[in-house]
Amino acid sequence: MIEKDYPVVFGTEDLLRSLCDSVIKVLNVATASRLSYSGMIQRITRTCLKPDIGCFVLFDGGFSGLVVINFSAAAAMELYERYMLNMGMKKKELATNFTSDDVGNVMGELMNQIVGDFTRKVSQELQTHITQNQPKMLALTKQVILSVDTHLDQPQVRRVTFQTERGNIFYLEMAIDRTEFIKLNEFEAEEVDPDALLEKIRNSAKKDAVAVATVTEQEELLKSLGM
Repeated sequence: MIEKDYPVVFGTEDLLRSLCDSVIKVLNVATASRLSYSGMIQRITRTCLKPDIGCFVLFDGGFSGLVVINFSAAAAMELYERYMLNMGMKKKELATNFTSDDVGNVMGELMNQIVGDFTRKVSQELQTHITQNQPKMLALTKQVILSVDTHLDQPQVRRVTFQTERGNIFYLEMAIDRTEFIKLNEFEAEEVDPDALLEKIRNSAKKDAVAVATVTEQEELLKSLGM
């Protein structure tokens, strides 16, 4: 059978759009705010972790690649504060600096939820499977150039600009091999209950908020004891 008889149904830009939609969906729910991303994307030559706070995730399996998100201090603090306040935390209990471990942990968990939503869609819509490492947020003062720890024959690197409700900017960068998914047989993607998905995100967020509150209480207790 000649390959052109089959339509290409999913390519590099489609994967990027799916990932961007996961970023928007998770952060909108978690922070009770409205975020957006640019309708224009950039072709770039390499991925970088940049100041002030960034995170990277490696994918492997059905396709391989690297995803980086770089937040300005203002964007990270806005999302962190909205997330925690949305979970019922008091503003006076929140961290005040983006270098705080609390901010890094919360932003890392949000990234984990984003990646989880994306990998679920890949499994359902493309009938393939990918795995990823645990995201970790890093507070940075200098740029760090990253390369994908895998063999990419035709690397495709893209950057997308995001904007928070208050107008703060952050960037997503993706590097993957040139990818085209071609449908050979008809199938129906598994239906997902959006309400159940949102409830899962909220429950995860509440657990994180409780964990942060517990750490704060322990710190206050140690301070009161002079420790």
